[in-house]
Amino acid sequence: MDVLSTEWIGSIAGVLTTVSFLPQVYQAWKTKSTETISMPMLIMMTSGVFLWLVYGILINQMPVIIPNFFTLLSVFVLLRLKLKFK
Repeated sequence: MDVLSTEWIGSIAGVLTTVSFLPQVYQAWKTKSTETISMPMLIMMTSGVFLWLVYGILINQMPVIIPNFFTLLSVFVLLRLKLKFK
């Protein structure tokens, strides 16, 4: 598989995983309820996405860096909502 195909696969995977998190953020914001969202899951998700971002920076791969940056922002918003709407 050539590099271009590999980068496309990584880019599509990044877009899908980033976008898949947005409905949860929207639902929490709209309903002002985060009761069903697990705090341990949010902490693990934040840590994992942060580490993926660091990894992407270390290997200088934009298909890893860009989606994880935006996912990290989404997770931080959800974490803030979780703390705000206890």
